[in-house]
Amino acid sequence: MADETILPRRSVLYMPGANERALEKAKGIDADALILDLEDAVAPDAKAEARERVCAAASSGDYGSKEVTIRVNGLDTQWHASDIAAAAQAGPAAVVVPKVSSVSDVHAIERGLEAGGAPDHTRIWAMVETPVAMLHAEEIAAASERLTVLVMGTNDLAKELHAEHVPGRQPLLTGLGLCLLAARATGKVILDGVYNDIKDEAGFEAECLQGRQLGFDGKTLIHPSQVEPANRIWAPAPEAVDDARALIATFEEAIAAGKGVVTHNGRMIENLHVDNARRVLAVAAAIAGRDN
Repeated sequence: MADETILPRRSVLYMPGANERALEKAKGIDADALILDLEDAVAPDAKAEARERVCAAASSGDYGSKEVTIRVNGLDTQWHASDIAAAAQAGPAAVVVPKVSSVSDVHAIERGLEAGGAPDHTRIWAMVETPVAMLHAEEIAAASERLTVLVMGTNDLAKELHAEHVPGRQPLLTGLGLCLLAARATGKVILDGVYNDIKDEAGFEAECLQGRQLGFDGKTLIHPSQVEPANRIWAPAPEAVDDARALIATFEEAIAAGKGVVTHNGRMIENLHVDNARRVLAVAAAIAGRDN
């Protein structure tokens, strides 16, 4: 099985499940992953038709190397059980479930997938977007091996906190940090939340850079114009790849020579720096493999 933490998920684009043209357009968009949405993007009277269309798209094999997931309606809605059953049969890369707030929520999703005959490769991506989810993020992340990804729901989190959307996201940093800690403690992937103003290119790039620096594995997106900046910002720069190779070579040569202290470009390095360098190379290789 591929290492879930290395699969490229720089850009994860929501696409409305009720819009047949959008699903067709998604085939040509260079996102690493797609979330075909049955929740917010679909009106109540269009849920059943969108479910059928999205499940057919997810099982079609028409999206190339993109990871195709389905966002179902929440556990507390009338559509959830039917969504889970249909998604289990379609066998997407994952089901994305909104407002997961407890271990029991994860177990309920897992039981629904298993009852529907979901293949082993269909994972759970849990959206964490409430204060209670922030406070129980580690328990949620560790609740199931089928759960491989946490997705930040920053719009709902801001609403629940009575917080404002401001540059730098100061009101959300505690929640973001708790979820990042939970993901790293349990070996799961974590995706940053969406940026709402699709016309604010500078603000979007600044938030992508912040997200990468915080440690997120990629970003969820609401518009195709956001794909290229996210792909660029979350990909290791060529100079970073070259430096990673050089650092590993320097360290290995020094260890072979029996040196107790190793320096690279004037900096002392040790095993943790080598581990970071190897991860940079692994991410670059995963991106190259997806693009080829």
